Amino acid sequence: MHEISMVLVFLLAVVVSGFIVRLLPIRIPMPLLQIAIGACMSYVFGFDVALDPHLFFLLFIPPLLFLDGWRIPKGAFFRDWKPILMLAIGLVIFTVVGIGFFIQWVIPAIPLAVAFALAAILSPTDPVAVSAMTASSPLPSRLMHILEGESLLNDATGLVCFSFAVAAVMTGAFSITEASKSFIMVAGGGVLIGLAVTWAVGTLNRILVRRTGEEPAIQILISLLIPFAAYLAAEQVHVSGVLAAAVAGIAMHYTDLAGRPQAATRMQRSAVWDTVQATLNGAIFILLGEQLPGIIRSLPEVAAESHINTWHLLGVLLAITLMLGLLRFAWVWVSLRLTVFHAALLGKKRTMPQTRLILVAATAGCRGAITLAGILTLPFLMSDGTPFPARTLVIFLAMGVILLSLLIASIGLPLLARDLGGDLPRSKARGAHQETAARTAAAEAAVRRIEQFVAEQEADTPLHHARAEAGAHLLDVYRRRLEYGDASGEDEESRRLLAEAERSVRLEGLKAERDELYRLRIAGSIDDDLHRRLLHEIDLMESSLRGQTPYGV
Repeated sequence: MHEISMVLVFLLAVVVSGFIVRLLPIRIPMPLLQIAIGACMSYVFGFDVALDPHLFFLLFIPPLLFLDGWRIPKGAFFRDWKPILMLAIGLVIFTVVGIGFFIQWVIPAIPLAVAFALAAILSPTDPVAVSAMTASSPLPSRLMHILEGESLLNDATGLVCFSFAVAAVMTGAFSITEASKSFIMVAGGGVLIGLAVTWAVGTLNRILVRRTGEEPAIQILISLLIPFAAYLAAEQVHVSGVLAAAVAGIAMHYTDLAGRPQAATRMQRSAVWDTVQATLNGAIFILLGEQLPGIIRSLPEVAAESHINTWHLLGVLLAITLMLGLLRFAWVWVSLRLTVFHAALLGKKRTMPQTRLILVAATAGCRGAITLAGILTLPFLMSDGTPFPARTLVIFLAMGVILLSLLIASIGLPLLARDLGGDLPRSKARGAHQETAARTAAAEAAVRRIEQFVAEQEADTPLHHARAEAGAHLLDVYRRRLEYGDASGEDEESRRLLAEAERSVRLEGLKAERDELYRLRIAGSIDDDLHRRLLHEIDLMESSLRGQTPYGV
Protein backbone atom coordinates (compact mmCIF):
# COMPACT_ATOMS: atom_id res chain seq x y z
CA MET A 1 0.00 0.00 0.00
CA HIS A 2 2.91 2.32 0.78
CA GLU A 3 4.38 1.85 -2.71
CA ILE A 4 1.01 2.57 -4.36
CA SER A 5 0.65 5.77 -2.32
CA MET A 6 4.12 6.92 -3.38
CA VAL A 7 3.33 6.26 -7.04
CA LEU A 8 0.15 8.34 -6.75
CA VAL A 9 2.06 11.15 -5.05
CA PHE A 10 4.65 11.14 -7.85
CA LEU A 11 1.90 11.31 -10.47
CA LEU A 12 0.34 14.23 -8.59
CA ALA A 13 3.75 15.93 -8.54
CA VAL A 14 3.93 15.60 -12.35
CA VAL A 15 0.52 17.26 -12.63
CA VAL A 16 1.50 20.06 -10.24
CA SER A 17 4.73 20.71 -12.17
CA GLY A 18 2.71 21.15 -15.37
CA PHE A 19 0.63 23.91 -13.78
CA ILE A 20 3.50 25.62 -11.95
CA VAL A 21 5.67 25.93 -15.06
CA ARG A 22 2.83 27.87 -16.74
CA LEU A 23 2.03 30.03 -13.73
CA LEU A 24 5.59 31.24 -13.10
CA PRO A 25 6.33 34.74 -14.46
CA ILE A 26 9.66 33.55 -15.91
CA ARG A 27 10.12 30.47 -18.07
CA ILE A 28 11.89 27.63 -16.27
CA PRO A 29 12.68 24.39 -18.12
CA MET A 30 10.34 21.65 -17.00
CA PRO A 31 13.11 19.15 -16.05
CA LEU A 32 14.72 21.61 -13.64
CA LEU A 33 11.38 22.44 -12.04
CA GLN A 34 10.57 18.76 -11.62
CA ILE A 35 13.99 18.10 -10.09
CA ALA A 36 13.31 20.93 -7.62
CA ILE A 37 9.90 19.45 -6.76
CA GLY A 38 11.47 16.04 -6.19
CA ALA A 39 14.11 17.57 -3.92
CA CYS A 40 11.38 19.35 -1.91
CA MET A 41 9.48 16.07 -1.56
CA SER A 42 12.57 14.43 -0.09
CA TYR A 43 13.82 17.31 2.05
CA VAL A 44 10.49 18.66 3.36
CA PHE A 45 8.23 15.59 3.40
CA GLY A 46 10.85 12.91 3.98
CA PHE A 47 10.31 10.89 0.81
CA ASP A 48 12.94 8.20 0.42
CA VAL A 49 12.66 5.98 -2.66
CA ALA A 50 14.92 2.93 -2.82
CA LEU A 51 15.46 3.05 -6.58
CA ASP A 52 15.72 -0.41 -8.17
CA PRO A 53 17.70 0.26 -11.39
CA HIS A 54 16.53 -2.91 -13.15
CA LEU A 55 12.88 -2.10 -12.46
CA PHE A 56 13.55 1.52 -13.45
CA PHE A 57 14.96 0.37 -16.80
CA LEU A 58 12.02 -1.91 -17.48
CA LEU A 59 9.28 0.59 -16.63
CA PHE A 60 10.72 3.82 -18.03
CA ILE A 61 13.27 3.25 -20.77
CA PRO A 62 11.52 0.92 -23.32
CA PRO A 63 8.33 3.00 -23.82
CA LEU A 64 10.23 6.30 -24.05
CA LEU A 65 12.76 5.01 -26.57
CA PHE A 66 10.01 3.25 -28.51
CA LEU A 67 8.05 6.50 -28.76
CA ASP A 68 11.15 8.45 -29.81
CA GLY A 69 11.80 5.92 -32.56
CA TRP A 70 8.15 5.97 -33.61
CA ARG A 71 7.85 9.74 -33.85
CA ILE A 72 11.24 10.71 -35.22
CA PRO A 73 10.93 11.76 -38.91
CA LYS A 74 12.13 8.70 -40.77
CA GLY A 75 13.23 10.58 -43.88
CA ALA A 76 15.50 12.84 -41.82
CA PHE A 77 16.77 9.88 -39.78
CA PHE A 78 17.86 7.83 -42.79
CA ARG A 79 19.06 10.86 -44.75
CA ASP A 80 21.42 11.88 -41.91
CA TRP A 81 22.49 8.38 -40.89
CA LYS A 82 26.20 9.21 -41.28
CA PRO A 83 26.36 12.09 -38.75
CA ILE A 84 23.99 10.18 -36.46
CA LEU A 85 26.27 7.12 -36.40
CA MET A 86 29.33 9.33 -36.02
CA LEU A 87 27.79 10.74 -32.84
CA ALA A 88 26.10 7.57 -31.59
CA ILE A 89 29.12 5.28 -31.98
CA GLY A 90 32.23 7.31 -32.73
CA LEU A 91 31.61 10.04 -30.16
CA VAL A 92 30.64 7.50 -27.48
CA ILE A 93 33.91 5.57 -27.89
CA PHE A 94 35.88 8.84 -28.04
CA THR A 95 34.15 9.99 -24.83
CA VAL A 96 34.79 6.71 -23.02
CA VAL A 97 38.52 6.85 -23.77
CA GLY A 98 38.99 10.59 -23.25
CA ILE A 99 36.86 11.02 -20.13
CA GLY A 100 38.07 7.71 -18.68
CA PHE A 101 41.71 8.81 -18.71
CA PHE A 102 40.71 12.30 -17.54
CA ILE A 103 38.77 10.96 -14.53
CA GLN A 104 41.65 8.68 -13.54
CA TRP A 105 44.04 11.63 -13.85
CA VAL A 106 42.07 14.05 -11.67
CA ILE A 107 41.09 11.37 -9.08
CA PRO A 108 43.84 8.71 -8.92
CA ALA A 109 41.81 6.86 -6.27
CA ILE A 110 39.49 5.64 -9.04
CA PRO A 111 40.92 2.61 -10.92
CA LEU A 112 41.17 3.07 -14.68
CA ALA A 113 38.57 0.38 -15.49
CA VAL A 114 36.10 2.01 -13.08
CA ALA A 115 36.85 5.40 -14.68
CA PHE A 116 36.03 3.89 -18.08
CA ALA A 117 32.77 2.52 -16.67
CA LEU A 118 31.80 5.97 -15.39
CA ALA A 119 32.78 7.56 -18.71
CA ALA A 120 30.70 4.98 -20.60
CA ILE A 121 27.54 5.61 -18.61
CA LEU A 122 28.05 9.38 -18.99
CA SER A 123 28.22 9.10 -22.79
CA PRO A 124 24.47 8.67 -23.62
CA THR A 125 22.53 11.92 -24.03
CA ASP A 126 18.92 12.66 -23.09
CA PRO A 127 16.74 14.06 -25.95
CA VAL A 128 13.81 14.71 -23.61
CA ALA A 129 15.82 17.20 -21.62
CA VAL A 130 17.11 18.87 -24.80
CA SER A 131 13.57 19.31 -26.16
CA ALA A 132 12.44 20.87 -22.90
CA MET A 133 15.45 23.20 -22.72
CA THR A 134 14.90 24.52 -26.25
CA ALA A 135 11.11 24.83 -26.09
CA SER A 136 11.28 28.63 -26.14
CA SER A 137 14.17 28.77 -28.65
CA PRO A 138 13.72 25.88 -31.11
CA LEU A 139 16.78 24.42 -32.79
CA PRO A 140 17.06 24.08 -36.58
CA SER A 141 15.01 21.02 -37.47
CA ARG A 142 17.88 19.10 -39.07
CA LEU A 143 20.08 19.56 -36.01
CA MET A 144 17.25 18.48 -33.73
CA HIS A 145 16.63 15.37 -35.84
CA ILE A 146 20.33 14.47 -35.69
CA LEU A 147 20.35 14.89 -31.90
CA GLU A 148 17.21 12.75 -31.61
CA GLY A 149 18.70 10.05 -33.83
CA GLU A 150 21.92 10.12 -31.84
CA SER A 151 20.10 9.66 -28.55
CA LEU A 152 18.17 6.69 -29.96
CA LEU A 153 21.37 4.79 -30.72
CA ASN A 154 24.00 6.06 -28.28
CA ASP A 155 22.10 4.59 -25.32
CA ALA A 156 22.89 1.10 -26.57
CA THR A 157 26.50 1.97 -27.39
CA GLY A 158 27.09 3.55 -23.99
CA LEU A 159 25.47 0.69 -22.09
CA VAL A 160 27.48 -1.94 -23.99
CA CYS A 161 30.72 -0.07 -23.25
CA PHE A 162 29.60 0.24 -19.61
CA SER A 163 29.04 -3.51 -19.30
CA PHE A 164 32.47 -4.22 -20.82
CA ALA A 165 34.16 -1.85 -18.37
CA VAL A 166 32.34 -3.34 -15.37
CA ALA A 167 33.28 -6.83 -16.54
CA ALA A 168 36.92 -5.69 -16.78
CA VAL A 169 36.75 -4.43 -13.18
CA MET A 170 35.26 -7.70 -11.97
CA THR A 171 37.61 -10.03 -13.87
CA GLY A 172 40.70 -7.88 -14.29
CA ALA A 173 40.87 -8.77 -18.01
CA PHE A 174 39.83 -6.97 -21.19
CA SER A 175 40.19 -7.85 -24.88
CA ILE A 176 39.47 -5.25 -27.55
CA THR A 177 38.87 -8.02 -30.10
CA GLU A 178 36.35 -9.82 -27.94
CA ALA A 179 34.73 -6.51 -26.98
CA SER A 180 34.29 -5.56 -30.65
CA LYS A 181 32.75 -8.93 -31.51
CA SER A 182 30.47 -8.73 -28.51
CA PHE A 183 29.39 -5.19 -29.44
CA ILE A 184 28.41 -6.28 -32.93
CA MET A 185 26.49 -9.27 -31.56
CA VAL A 186 24.70 -7.27 -28.86
CA ALA A 187 23.82 -4.31 -31.07
CA GLY A 188 22.95 -6.39 -34.14
CA GLY A 189 20.86 -8.75 -32.04
CA GLY A 190 18.96 -5.83 -30.55
CA VAL A 191 18.16 -4.47 -34.00
CA LEU A 192 16.94 -7.86 -35.25
CA ILE A 193 14.81 -8.50 -32.16
CA GLY A 194 13.19 -5.08 -32.42
CA LEU A 195 12.35 -5.60 -36.09
CA ALA A 196 11.13 -9.16 -35.55
CA VAL A 197 8.83 -8.35 -32.63
CA THR A 198 7.19 -5.40 -34.39
CA TRP A 199 6.81 -7.30 -37.66
CA ALA A 200 5.30 -10.37 -35.94
CA VAL A 201 2.88 -8.34 -33.82
CA GLY A 202 1.90 -6.10 -36.73
CA THR A 203 1.28 -9.03 -39.09
CA LEU A 204 -0.81 -10.96 -36.58
CA ASN A 205 -2.72 -7.80 -35.65
CA ARG A 206 -3.62 -7.05 -39.28
CA ILE A 207 -4.91 -10.61 -39.79
CA LEU A 208 -7.08 -10.40 -36.68
CA VAL A 209 -8.37 -6.90 -37.51
CA ARG A 210 -9.47 -8.06 -40.97
CA ARG A 211 -11.49 -10.86 -39.34
CA THR A 212 -12.86 -9.08 -36.28
CA GLY A 213 -12.74 -5.35 -37.03
CA GLU A 214 -10.68 -2.65 -35.39
CA GLU A 215 -11.20 -1.68 -31.75
CA PRO A 216 -9.18 1.45 -30.81
CA ALA A 217 -8.74 0.47 -27.15
CA ILE A 218 -7.21 -2.89 -28.13
CA GLN A 219 -4.93 -1.24 -30.69
CA ILE A 220 -3.71 1.22 -28.07
CA LEU A 221 -2.98 -1.58 -25.64
CA ILE A 222 -1.02 -3.47 -28.31
CA SER A 223 1.10 -0.39 -29.01
CA LEU A 224 1.81 -0.04 -25.27
CA LEU A 225 2.93 -3.67 -24.98
CA ILE A 226 5.24 -3.78 -28.01
CA PRO A 227 8.21 -1.90 -26.44
CA PHE A 228 8.16 -4.15 -23.38
CA ALA A 229 7.92 -7.25 -25.56
CA ALA A 230 10.92 -6.13 -27.65
CA TYR A 231 12.96 -5.17 -24.58
CA LEU A 232 12.26 -8.38 -22.64
CA ALA A 233 12.79 -10.61 -25.68
CA ALA A 234 16.17 -8.98 -26.33
CA GLU A 235 17.23 -9.22 -22.69
CA GLN A 236 16.21 -12.88 -22.65
CA VAL A 237 18.76 -13.68 -25.38
CA HIS A 238 21.36 -11.29 -23.88
CA VAL A 239 21.35 -8.62 -26.58
CA SER A 240 20.56 -4.90 -26.31
CA GLY A 241 17.01 -4.44 -25.04
CA VAL A 242 17.44 -0.66 -25.24
CA LEU A 243 18.26 -0.80 -28.96
CA ALA A 244 15.49 -3.35 -29.55
CA ALA A 245 12.89 -0.97 -28.08
CA ALA A 246 14.17 1.96 -30.16
CA VAL A 247 14.22 -0.06 -33.40
CA ALA A 248 10.75 -1.44 -32.62
CA GLY A 249 9.52 2.16 -32.52
CA ILE A 250 11.06 2.92 -35.91
CA ALA A 251 9.53 -0.26 -37.36
CA MET A 252 6.14 0.64 -35.87
CA HIS A 253 5.89 3.54 -38.29
CA TYR A 254 6.06 1.19 -41.26
CA THR A 255 3.67 -1.26 -39.61
CA ASP A 256 1.15 1.59 -39.42
CA LEU A 257 1.68 2.37 -43.10
CA ALA A 258 0.82 -1.23 -43.97
CA GLY A 259 -2.09 -1.57 -41.55
CA ARG A 260 -3.56 1.96 -41.90
CA PRO A 261 -5.38 2.21 -38.56
CA GLN A 262 -8.61 4.17 -38.34
CA ALA A 263 -8.59 7.89 -37.59
CA ALA A 264 -10.21 7.27 -34.19
CA THR A 265 -7.46 4.80 -33.31
CA ARG A 266 -4.72 7.21 -34.31
CA MET A 267 -6.19 10.11 -32.37
CA GLN A 268 -6.90 8.18 -29.20
CA ARG A 269 -3.54 6.45 -29.38
CA SER A 270 -1.77 9.76 -29.80
CA ALA A 271 -3.51 11.15 -26.70
CA VAL A 272 -2.61 8.06 -24.65
CA TRP A 273 1.03 8.12 -25.72
CA ASP A 274 1.28 11.86 -25.04
CA THR A 275 0.07 11.14 -21.52
CA VAL A 276 2.50 8.24 -21.09
CA GLN A 277 5.39 10.36 -22.33
CA ALA A 278 4.60 13.32 -20.05
CA THR A 279 4.10 11.01 -17.05
CA LEU A 280 7.28 8.97 -17.47
CA ASN A 281 9.47 11.96 -18.31
CA GLY A 282 8.15 13.88 -15.33
CA ALA A 283 8.55 10.91 -12.99
CA ILE A 284 12.16 10.43 -14.08
CA PHE A 285 13.18 13.98 -13.24
CA ILE A 286 11.18 14.01 -10.00
CA LEU A 287 12.94 10.78 -8.98
CA LEU A 288 16.28 12.40 -9.78
CA GLY A 289 15.34 15.40 -7.64
CA GLU A 290 14.23 13.08 -4.85
CA GLN A 291 17.74 11.60 -4.83
CA LEU A 292 19.37 15.06 -4.67
CA PRO A 293 19.28 15.63 -0.86
CA GLY A 294 20.88 12.23 -0.36
CA ILE A 295 23.62 13.16 -2.83
CA ILE A 296 24.31 16.39 -0.94
CA ARG A 297 24.33 14.62 2.43
CA SER A 298 26.80 12.05 1.13
CA LEU A 299 29.23 14.73 -0.12
CA PRO A 300 31.50 14.81 3.00
CA GLU A 301 31.58 11.00 3.17
CA VAL A 302 32.44 10.69 -0.51
CA ALA A 303 35.16 13.33 -0.20
CA ALA A 304 36.67 11.52 2.82
CA GLU A 305 36.69 8.18 0.98
CA SER A 306 38.45 9.83 -1.96
CA HIS A 307 41.01 11.51 0.31
CA ILE A 308 40.19 14.94 -1.11
CA ASN A 309 38.33 17.89 0.36
CA THR A 310 34.75 18.78 -0.49
CA TRP A 311 35.53 21.81 -2.64
CA HIS A 312 38.09 19.86 -4.64
CA LEU A 313 35.47 17.18 -5.28
CA LEU A 314 32.97 19.79 -6.49
CA GLY A 315 35.68 21.25 -8.74
CA VAL A 316 36.34 17.79 -10.19
CA LEU A 317 32.62 17.39 -10.83
CA LEU A 318 32.50 20.67 -12.74
CA ALA A 319 35.68 19.78 -14.65
CA ILE A 320 34.24 16.43 -15.80
CA THR A 321 31.03 18.13 -16.98
CA LEU A 322 32.94 20.79 -18.91
CA MET A 323 35.32 18.19 -20.37
CA LEU A 324 32.34 16.22 -21.69
CA GLY A 325 31.16 19.33 -23.53
CA LEU A 326 34.67 20.12 -24.79
CA LEU A 327 35.20 16.62 -26.20
CA ARG A 328 31.77 16.77 -27.82
CA PHE A 329 32.58 20.14 -29.40
CA ALA A 330 35.95 18.87 -30.64
CA TRP A 331 34.42 15.73 -32.15
CA VAL A 332 31.70 17.64 -34.00
CA TRP A 333 34.13 20.31 -35.23
CA VAL A 334 36.71 17.80 -36.49
CA SER A 335 34.00 15.67 -38.14
CA LEU A 336 32.61 18.67 -39.99
CA ARG A 337 36.09 19.83 -41.00
CA LEU A 338 36.87 16.39 -42.43
CA THR A 339 33.53 16.38 -44.28
CA VAL A 340 34.35 19.75 -45.88
CA PHE A 341 37.86 18.57 -46.76
CA HIS A 342 36.56 15.34 -48.33
CA ALA A 343 34.00 17.29 -50.37
CA ALA A 344 36.74 19.61 -51.63
CA LEU A 345 38.77 16.62 -52.81
CA LEU A 346 35.73 15.48 -54.81
CA GLY A 347 35.29 18.95 -56.33
CA LYS A 348 32.17 19.73 -54.30
CA LYS A 349 31.58 22.96 -52.45
CA ARG A 350 30.86 22.63 -48.73
CA THR A 351 31.15 25.26 -46.02
CA MET A 352 31.64 24.91 -42.28
CA PRO A 353 28.54 25.71 -40.19
CA GLN A 354 28.82 28.70 -37.92
CA THR A 355 30.60 28.07 -34.62
CA ARG A 356 27.45 28.90 -32.64
CA LEU A 357 25.69 25.91 -34.21
CA ILE A 358 28.53 23.61 -33.12
CA LEU A 359 28.34 25.08 -29.62
CA VAL A 360 24.61 24.30 -29.56
CA ALA A 361 25.33 20.68 -30.53
CA ALA A 362 27.92 20.46 -27.75
CA THR A 363 25.72 22.06 -25.09
CA ALA A 364 22.76 19.86 -26.08
CA GLY A 365 24.57 16.76 -24.83
CA CYS A 366 22.98 16.79 -21.37
CA ARG A 367 22.67 13.52 -19.45
CA GLY A 368 19.52 11.98 -18.01
CA ALA A 369 17.60 8.76 -17.40
CA ILE A 370 20.00 6.20 -18.91
CA THR A 371 22.92 7.57 -16.91
CA LEU A 372 20.86 7.62 -13.70
CA ALA A 373 19.62 4.06 -14.07
CA GLY A 374 22.86 2.62 -15.43
CA ILE A 375 25.20 3.89 -12.73
CA LEU A 376 22.99 2.41 -10.00
CA THR A 377 23.46 -1.08 -11.49
CA LEU A 378 27.10 -1.13 -10.36
CA PRO A 379 27.62 -4.23 -8.17
CA PHE A 380 28.27 -3.74 -4.46
CA LEU A 381 30.88 -6.51 -4.22
CA MET A 382 33.65 -7.92 -6.37
CA SER A 383 33.76 -11.62 -7.19
CA ASP A 384 36.12 -12.20 -4.22
CA GLY A 385 33.73 -10.51 -1.78
CA THR A 386 35.60 -7.21 -1.46
CA PRO A 387 33.69 -3.92 -2.00
CA PHE A 388 33.46 -2.61 -5.56
CA PRO A 389 36.15 0.09 -5.80
CA ALA A 390 34.99 3.73 -5.54
CA ARG A 391 31.33 2.79 -6.07
CA THR A 392 29.90 5.60 -3.91
CA LEU A 393 32.21 8.15 -5.53
CA VAL A 394 31.35 7.31 -9.14
CA ILE A 395 27.61 7.27 -8.36
CA PHE A 396 27.99 10.73 -6.81
CA LEU A 397 29.92 11.98 -9.86
CA ALA A 398 27.38 10.55 -12.31
CA MET A 399 24.41 12.14 -10.56
CA GLY A 400 26.29 15.41 -10.21
CA VAL A 401 27.09 15.48 -13.94
CA ILE A 402 23.40 14.90 -14.74
CA LEU A 403 22.37 17.90 -12.65
CA LEU A 404 25.18 20.17 -13.88
CA SER A 405 24.65 19.30 -17.55
CA LEU A 406 20.92 20.03 -17.20
CA LEU A 407 21.70 23.34 -15.49
CA ILE A 408 24.24 24.37 -18.12
CA ALA A 409 21.86 23.39 -20.94
CA SER A 410 18.95 25.26 -19.35
CA ILE A 411 21.00 28.46 -19.30
CA GLY A 412 23.17 28.03 -22.37
CA LEU A 413 20.83 26.50 -24.96
CA PRO A 414 18.16 29.25 -24.98
CA LEU A 415 20.93 31.86 -25.33
CA LEU A 416 22.85 30.01 -28.05
CA ALA A 417 19.72 28.89 -29.94
CA ARG A 418 18.11 32.33 -29.99
CA ASP A 419 17.26 33.32 -33.60
CA LEU A 420 18.80 30.07 -34.77
CA GLY A 421 15.56 28.14 -35.38
CA GLY A 422 14.19 27.20 -38.76
CA ASP A 423 15.57 25.49 -41.82
CA LEU A 424 17.73 26.76 -44.62
CA PRO A 425 15.82 28.54 -47.42
CA ARG A 426 16.46 25.69 -49.83
CA SER A 427 15.09 23.20 -47.31
CA LYS A 428 11.99 25.34 -46.87
CA ALA A 429 11.48 25.57 -50.63
CA ARG A 430 11.91 21.83 -51.08
CA GLY A 431 9.46 21.14 -48.25
CA ALA A 432 6.89 23.57 -49.66
CA HIS A 433 7.17 21.98 -53.12
CA GLN A 434 6.67 18.48 -51.68
CA GLU A 435 3.66 19.63 -49.67
CA THR A 436 2.07 21.28 -52.72
CA ALA A 437 2.65 18.19 -54.85
CA ALA A 438 1.20 15.92 -52.15
CA ARG A 439 -1.88 18.09 -51.66
CA THR A 440 -2.46 18.25 -55.41
CA ALA A 441 -2.12 14.48 -55.84
CA ALA A 442 -4.47 13.82 -52.93
CA ALA A 443 -7.08 16.26 -54.25
CA GLU A 444 -6.91 14.79 -57.76
CA ALA A 445 -7.35 11.28 -56.35
CA ALA A 446 -10.36 12.48 -54.36
CA VAL A 447 -11.93 14.05 -57.45
CA ARG A 448 -11.52 10.83 -59.42
CA ARG A 449 -12.96 8.71 -56.61
CA ILE A 450 -15.96 10.99 -56.06
CA GLU A 451 -16.79 11.07 -59.78
CA GLN A 452 -16.53 7.27 -59.93
CA PHE A 453 -18.62 6.82 -56.77
CA VAL A 454 -21.43 9.10 -58.00
CA ALA A 455 -21.46 7.43 -61.43
CA GLU A 456 -21.81 3.97 -59.86
CA GLN A 457 -24.99 4.86 -57.96
CA GLU A 458 -28.34 3.62 -59.18
CA ALA A 459 -30.09 6.37 -61.15
CA ASP A 460 -33.47 8.01 -60.36
CA THR A 461 -33.50 7.25 -56.65
CA PRO A 462 -33.57 9.71 -53.72
CA LEU A 463 -30.20 8.36 -52.53
CA HIS A 464 -28.70 8.91 -55.99
CA HIS A 465 -29.86 12.54 -56.10
CA ALA A 466 -28.61 13.22 -52.57
CA ARG A 467 -25.21 11.70 -53.32
CA ALA A 468 -25.01 13.51 -56.64
CA GLU A 469 -25.65 16.82 -54.89
CA ALA A 470 -23.11 16.03 -52.16
CA GLY A 471 -20.62 14.90 -54.79
CA ALA A 472 -21.05 18.11 -56.77
CA HIS A 473 -20.40 20.16 -53.65
CA LEU A 474 -17.27 18.19 -52.76
CA LEU A 475 -16.01 18.27 -56.33
CA ASP A 476 -16.34 22.04 -56.23
CA VAL A 477 -14.31 22.13 -53.00
CA TYR A 478 -11.54 19.90 -54.38
CA ARG A 479 -11.40 21.68 -57.75
CA ARG A 480 -11.16 25.03 -55.97
CA ARG A 481 -8.31 23.59 -53.91
CA LEU A 482 -6.57 22.43 -57.08
CA GLU A 483 -7.07 25.82 -58.69
CA TYR A 484 -5.66 27.71 -55.72
CA GLY A 485 -2.82 25.23 -55.47
CA ASP A 486 -1.73 26.18 -59.00
CA ALA A 487 1.20 28.58 -59.01
CA SER A 488 -0.57 30.62 -61.69
CA GLY A 489 -3.58 31.18 -59.40
CA GLU A 490 -3.94 33.60 -56.54
CA ASP A 491 -0.96 34.56 -54.43
CA GLU A 492 0.06 32.82 -51.23
CA GLU A 493 -1.52 35.42 -48.96
CA SER A 494 -4.89 35.14 -50.70
CA ARG A 495 -4.85 31.35 -50.47
CA ARG A 496 -3.89 31.53 -46.81
CA LEU A 497 -6.68 33.98 -46.03
CA LEU A 498 -9.24 31.86 -47.92
CA ALA A 499 -8.16 28.67 -46.15
CA GLU A 500 -8.20 30.40 -42.77
CA ALA A 501 -11.66 31.88 -43.44
CA GLU A 502 -13.05 28.49 -44.48
CA ARG A 503 -11.50 26.85 -41.42
CA SER A 504 -12.83 29.49 -39.03
CA VAL A 505 -16.36 29.21 -40.47
CA ARG A 506 -16.32 25.43 -40.16
CA LEU A 507 -15.02 25.68 -36.57
CA GLU A 508 -17.78 28.14 -35.73
CA GLY A 509 -20.36 25.75 -37.14
CA LEU A 510 -18.92 22.88 -35.11
CA LYS A 511 -19.04 25.04 -31.97
CA ALA A 512 -22.74 25.73 -32.59
CA GLU A 513 -23.41 22.01 -33.07
CA ARG A 514 -21.65 21.19 -29.82
CA ASP A 515 -23.57 23.89 -27.91
CA GLU A 516 -26.87 22.57 -29.25
CA LEU A 517 -25.98 18.98 -28.25
CA TYR A 518 -25.25 20.14 -24.71
CA ARG A 519 -28.54 22.05 -24.65
CA LEU A 520 -30.44 18.95 -25.80
CA ARG A 521 -28.70 16.76 -23.20
CA ILE A 522 -29.42 19.19 -20.37
CA ALA A 523 -33.05 19.35 -21.48
CA GLY A 524 -33.21 15.53 -21.49
CA SER A 525 -34.03 15.34 -25.22
CA ILE A 526 -31.12 12.91 -25.92
CA ASP A 527 -29.46 10.28 -23.74
CA ASP A 528 -25.83 10.05 -22.63
CA ASP A 529 -24.80 7.48 -25.23
CA LEU A 530 -26.05 9.47 -28.22
CA HIS A 531 -24.66 12.70 -26.75
CA ARG A 532 -21.22 11.14 -26.29
CA ARG A 533 -21.19 9.58 -29.76
CA LEU A 534 -22.20 12.76 -31.57
CA LEU A 535 -19.73 14.83 -29.56
CA HIS A 536 -16.97 12.40 -30.54
CA GLU A 537 -17.73 12.90 -34.23
CA ILE A 538 -17.55 16.68 -33.81
CA ASP A 539 -14.30 16.38 -31.83
CA LEU A 540 -12.73 14.33 -34.61
CA MET A 541 -13.58 16.98 -37.21
CA GLU A 542 -12.44 19.85 -34.99
CA SER A 543 -9.16 18.12 -34.14
CA SER A 544 -8.38 17.62 -37.81
CA LEU A 545 -9.11 21.29 -38.51
CA ARG A 546 -6.90 22.46 -35.65
CA GLY A 547 -4.10 20.04 -36.55
CA GLN A 548 -3.98 18.46 -33.11
CA THR A 549 -2.52 15.09 -34.19
CA PRO A 550 0.91 16.08 -35.50
CA TYR A 551 2.54 12.71 -34.93
CA GLY A 552 -0.05 10.46 -36.49
CA VAL A 553 0.51 7.94 -33.68
